[in-house]
Amino acid sequence: MEHEAAQNACAAALIGGAEAVIRGKRDFLELLTACILARGHALLEDNPGLGKTTVAKTFAALIGGEQEVRFKRIQFTPDLLPYDITGVDVFDPETHAFRFMPGPVLSNIVLADEINRTTPKVQSALLEVMAERQVTIGNTSHKPPEPFFVIATQNPIESEGTFALPAAQLDRFMIKLSLGYPERDVELTILDDNPAETALLAVKPVLSIEQFTSLQDAVQHVFCHNLLKEAIIDIVRQTRSHRSFILGASPRAALHFLSLAKSLAFIKGRNYVTDADLATLAAPALAHRLKLRDPRASADDIIREITSERINAIKPTA
Repeated sequence: MEHEAAQNACAAALIGGAEAVIRGKRDFLELLTACILARGHALLEDNPGLGKTTVAKTFAALIGGEQEVRFKRIQFTPDLLPYDITGVDVFDPETHAFRFMPGPVLSNIVLADEINRTTPKVQSALLEVMAERQVTIGNTSHKPPEPFFVIATQNPIESEGTFALPAAQLDRFMIKLSLGYPERDVELTILDDNPAETALLAVKPVLSIEQFTSLQDAVQHVFCHNLLKEAIIDIVRQTRSHRSFILGASPRAALHFLSLAKSLAFIKGRNYVTDADLATLAAPALAHRLKLRDPRASADDIIREITSERINAIKPTA
């Protein structure tokens, strides 16, 4: 019990540290933390200037201690090439042999900034490392350090010079989130001290890499009742037959959904998943993977409706 309490305190410290910079966004930070503790990757889609890049920098600053976290920011542009992010074999004239020069993606925390501004060829270079945690150059595979996660950002309001992420790429992201605009009183505090410039510089690590990875291990042991697992499967399967979708969620989506539910339960201080966790996570975990028949419809609203109906149908065992 003492060990569990200490782990819960570590998770709370991580979110609390992030709140010092990202003001008034507790729910957002809990969902993002749930994603990275579940060993997933996050896609942040929102308007410019809301702090998407600051979020990634904040989490990089909060994890570390004696062993420094390797954080790399990749600014995606149309002229970027795959080896610019994965790395490349270069010829060493002194040894007369090829030597691997690792790219920025082989880091602990990777910020893929404006990921939709690069070509599909470069976007696909991220597929292997996000799904399999390795980069293959020639006949050799190279693994990023642990922990490893990608936080990608994209701007939803500009289409000129952008390339929409393909379904295969979107399916690699465990969750898709939006920060949204801050409340008025929060925005006043931002004017007073500009936390992205001042508070971020003052952020100190609250967890070592070992503590962070132990939290990731602990998340996997959170209990989920079979009735809730069946609900997850039924929700995912219904997206494949629902009249509103021409592309439903994959089995990977179900695995991500379950991992997120366990992780959110852990953050909330529980060692078991509840139906409320599923209701909270269904839209962020599934909506970005689906393709709508009518682009004017809202995938989030449809998923919430499907989830609500399925949760209400759960009949507890005696």
